[in-house]
Amino acid sequence: MDAHPHVTLEDVARAAEVSLATASRALNGTTRVRSDLRERVLAAAQELAYTPNAHAQALAGATHRTVGVVCHDVSDPYFAAIARGVMRAAGEGGLLVMLASTFRDPQKEIAYVSMLRAQRASAILLVGSGFEDREWNRALAAELEPYQRGGGQVAVVSRHRSLRADCVQPENKQGAAVLARRLLDLGHRRFTVLAGPRSLTTVVDRIAGFRQSLAEAGVELADDDIVEAPFTRDGGYAAMRTAIERGLESTCVFAVTDVMAIGALTAMREAGISVPDEVSLAGFDDIPVVRDLTPSLTTVALPLEELGERAMELAFRGNRGSRSRVVRVPGEVVVRDSTKEVRA
Repeated sequence: MDAHPHVTLEDVARAAEVSLATASRALNGTTRVRSDLRERVLAAAQELAYTPNAHAQALAGATHRTVGVVCHDVSDPYFAAIARGVMRAAGEGGLLVMLASTFRDPQKEIAYVSMLRAQRASAILLVGSGFEDREWNRALAAELEPYQRGGGQVAVVSRHRSLRADCVQPENKQGAAVLARRLLDLGHRRFTVLAGPRSLTTVVDRIAGFRQSLAEAGVELADDDIVEAPFTRDGGYAAMRTAIERGLESTCVFAVTDVMAIGALTAMREAGISVPDEVSLAGFDDIPVVRDLTPSLTTVALPLEELGERAMELAFRGNRGSRSRVVRVPGEVVVRDSTKEVRA
């Protein structure tokens, strides 16, 4: 007699000469298993006296009530606020949320999507910028298209260039353009932009909108005026230090995210630069903490929790048409104490 202390699903799959997934589906009663394979699995389970884990079965049976959320960095207040909106909507619908952070690694994003497919999540939400990378676009589409054909729902927050999915699109380009016009109205003509990696569509769009409004006013934003760094507080701090070491001559600094602006504010304070008396500072997103900074931050406010709620709505309202739906969400410029009119 086999003295094996505990029979696992892997033992059953090996005895039945099928994959783990097939064994799991057969034991959970799904109809997506050929009858001969199902019989082999059930016979192996009986022979081995396999006792299914009740908790695992409950999870497997509930996977159709699971939402997978893949974001760039849940510790970033921008993503945390959106995730809060997703979870609120999910809670109202009795849905379980699985949350993963990619830390802006495109390969991790693809891997997490593949895992969620294997978990049979009924919806996958991609929260955060797409990448300006054709190979990444192709690889992600290869994962999502069969998932969608099988009935899985996909929604994204922010622009994904070639992905066929319903989208909640913050108006990044337009918001940055309006912000630039407001800063121009304050008399600013020399700008420094602190940007995240330009492989991210959000960065590309915000720089493009800001640059467009400056150009319309006859103000040039040269490539040397843009300092690229990680899309984080520390990235903003490092980018601002770089700009200061180069010899900061701008009257206004635009950080393409509030998180970067927080780091920039610290760097300017350490360098003895008064904000806004010497240099104005503006951000983008309106994460909750920026209104409590000293000085409070001028920014473009996005309804972050609403972005998450709208993405959930798209995913679970279903799309019967052949074209992806796009919900455009405008931003609103909020002028606070970190910007002021340029002295004559």
